[in-house]
Amino acid sequence: MHRWPRPLIVLSAIGIGIFEIVGSFGAASDNDTGRKGMDAVAIVLILLGPLALAVRDRWPLGALGVALASAAVYVGLGYVYGPIFVSIIVALIYAVLRGRRRGAWLLTGVAFVGFIVASQLDPRADGDAWLVKYSLVAGWMIVALVVAELVRSRRTVLQQRASVEAEARQRREGEQRLALAQEVHDVLAHHISLINVQAGVALHLIDEQPERVRPALADIKEASREALRELRGALDILRRGEAAPKAPAPTLADLARLVATVRASGLDVRLDDAPHARPLPAAVELAAYRIVQEALTNVSRHAAARSVTVRVRYGADMTVEVIDDGVGGPATAGNGITGMRERAAALGGDVEVGPAPGGGFRVLARLPVGEHVTS
Repeated sequence: MHRWPRPLIVLSAIGIGIFEIVGSFGAASDNDTGRKGMDAVAIVLILLGPLALAVRDRWPLGALGVALASAAVYVGLGYVYGPIFVSIIVALIYAVLRGRRRGAWLLTGVAFVGFIVASQLDPRADGDAWLVKYSLVAGWMIVALVVAELVRSRRTVLQQRASVEAEARQRREGEQRLALAQEVHDVLAHHISLINVQAGVALHLIDEQPERVRPALADIKEASREALRELRGALDILRRGEAAPKAPAPTLADLARLVATVRASGLDVRLDDAPHARPLPAAVELAAYRIVQEALTNVSRHAAARSVTVRVRYGADMTVEVIDDGVGGPATAGNGITGMRERAAALGGDVEVGPAPGGGFRVLARLPVGEHVTS
């Protein structure tokens, strides 16, 4: 249960005390039942309940016990009936909501017995109306307990629902952060790899073929610009969350441009992309693009290859194959390959990596696309 601030607890107790005193004096001024009017003892007994309510956040059952006992004594001494029972209702509901359910029910039962005893000791009791009186007291006690239980149950349901929603939100945020981290890794690894290769080419040619240095530097500039753009977008998402503008995700239509940038680094890359009849799910297109991107990055960095073939085929399962004539490298067991497998597994697919049948190295990804797509 959410706890009220201390000042609010005290102010509510003061308000209840004023209400009970004013109400009791009002009942005494219009008293035609023959019960005892207000005096100093009555005022003390009335104020004991509100005083107990002022510390109900610390001792919920203690506050309930004091309110019940003071009301029983008040009734037993024959004072005029008034709103003294407000303190009992507030203390009862508060104790139940604070989780003191068993103690609250027990104290209420004991207090009812105490009320019966007090009524029997009351010198001004109406002997003919005792059954009605006890029934009314038992009724409002049960109603107060049931209302408290219903409120507690409702709060518990709302808290559980809020907890489940918070856990789901945290899980989604965690998945989004992991996905973003994978995107940043793939993009930066690819562009930095191209920059490294082009810088090596420029250094190699700067003395012997200076005219070929300019295109290499232009490719470095373009790769740097693209890497910075992707990094700024990722950081913007981290800072602004859903409010951040989202750039269009790469699709299979961007494979040709990707291949061209890698080819500009000196690697002979061939794209064999079969036509397909209809658009694919965006998640499938993004995963396929990133897998090809990561595979080409690994080839550029580790394979010592001269040529690469990228094949894309469509069907009930879309397949993406990247085969090079190199020797593979340590990245075959690194984060890049792990990221490929995670992307494919998220869509119900898989990735195979290893030596190609005719030599070299192969990455083969299968991505389910649902209905059959014409190849």
